[in-house]
Amino acid sequence: MYMKFASQCPPSTPPVFLSMIQLSPLFCLTAYRYALAAAAPLSTVTLDYGTFTGETNTTSGLVSFRGIRYADPPLGSLRWQAPVSPPSTNVGTVNATSFGFACIGTTQKDEGPTTSEDCLFGNVYVPIATTATSALPVLVFFHGGGFESGRTSKYPPENLVLTSAEPLIFATFEYRLGQFGFLGGTAVHDNGALNAGLLDQKAALQWVQRYIGKFGGDPRHVTIWGQSAGAGSAIYHMIGNGGTNTNLFSQVIADSPPLLYLPNYNDAFVENLFTQFASLAGCGGKKTGAAIITLAKYTSSLYPFAPIADGSYIQERPVDALQNGNFVRVPVLTGSNTDEGANWSAELPNSQANTSSPKATEMTVYNFLAGQYNTLTNQSFRTAVAQYYPLSDYKGSLSLQGQQMYGEMRYICSAVLLARAAQEAGIKAYQYHWDNPTLGSTHSDELVAFFNGPQVFDPLDEAIVVAVRGYWTSFVTSGTPAAPGSIAWPVGGDSNGIPRLLFHPGTMIVEEVSDTLSERCAFWHNLAPELFT
Repeated sequence: MYMKFASQCPPSTPPVFLSMIQLSPLFCLTAYRYALAAAAPLSTVTLDYGTFTGETNTTSGLVSFRGIRYADPPLGSLRWQAPVSPPSTNVGTVNATSFGFACIGTTQKDEGPTTSEDCLFGNVYVPIATTATSALPVLVFFHGGGFESGRTSKYPPENLVLTSAEPLIFATFEYRLGQFGFLGGTAVHDNGALNAGLLDQKAALQWVQRYIGKFGGDPRHVTIWGQSAGAGSAIYHMIGNGGTNTNLFSQVIADSPPLLYLPNYNDAFVENLFTQFASLAGCGGKKTGAAIITLAKYTSSLYPFAPIADGSYIQERPVDALQNGNFVRVPVLTGSNTDEGANWSAELPNSQANTSSPKATEMTVYNFLAGQYNTLTNQSFRTAVAQYYPLSDYKGSLSLQGQQMYGEMRYICSAVLLARAAQEAGIKAYQYHWDNPTLGSTHSDELVAFFNGPQVFDPLDEAIVVAVRGYWTSFVTSGTPAAPGSIAWPVGGDSNGIPRLLFHPGTMIVEEVSDTLSERCAFWHNLAPELFT
């Protein structure tokens, strides 16, 4: 094994199992140290409900356990109920080398070959030299997709696990989506569990606490990482149960965390969505799991199915909870991208809410925003335009005006709020700003640094990608984001929250959150009783 690592570490030789980015000397030393001390790979793990044999890849240096069932299938009487985890029956000996089913997305009309209601599976990736006593830090990733789509197979571990200066374990979990994970209404409240998808994630975190030690992980050192809906999920778990710390995680990374319209379970919007879904699904007759998969989507709304205020797990809305200090006090790394609001409106089938339409007017921008925040009033919209987003600032482009408003109210200001709340609570908080004209600065573009496999980057982007991987993984392993050869990431700050580390090709600098952005964010957050209820 030493020869394998040694052959890949010289600077002139790109590793065969990563991108063309060269391995750092620090990683080579770590790999060498682990290679010398390596026992037999931890390729089979026995839990109290089954034995799982993963895939050992001596080329990459990873053992991958895929398709581990972490809860009973949420079918039949368990549909729209809290997950039963760990599984209630023994699953025997499992060849855990292939992904389990992904959860059904909102727009699917049938199950398809790779998705199913029976989808509560997880994946655990460990360095090949790990033993049951290694006690490695753990990174749990929840995917994005607006709570209506997404799957774990899109997030391979190599670029994270194998570039980390210190060893870590990476885990991903499927969770129920759309109508199966976030159907609300009085009927669900009275007969089932609201926010089943969030409860799936919570069960996954509880599973990690109970079993990750068997895979060589340290349950006391678990970082939640999410992007978009996954980042929103991380915030929901921070404020879950009134912010009570149940020791499910010790740190949070939130890439582009969204602040969503969060109605009560019995608000008209939610009840109407339930009624539409029930009607399309033919509820009242006998339907199989596949038969009730149906599209129930409002033409002006990007993601109508999402978490709701259930009065149980989500007792307080995020803006209030973060501002009131009712959240789990753990270190935070968060941030956003420059063009978070770009392209969203163009996806909408309703031309009256599509700001790219040639017939778009100011009312089109309002309709677009109101499609995402059902209670946004026209008066508040006009105030925002007049005071903070005048059309003249965007050279008369309604599309650019709308995307700036949406990007800030949903994503950019959320990261500012989370970082500020942590800092004001005396917790370490790190904030970033991804701005990249070559790799992209729209929503989720930063993920190219982590999950695009053996991609070749130009030298300036390569430096950014190497640094970002180093910052993220070192935060997981040590609690302090650091990247060899890159600037120190500051923690702490002034009344604007904390500074942001700017990731721009050829420029990594510390920038302050501008007064203009702070004022805009304050405007949106002061509208929290209107926007998020």
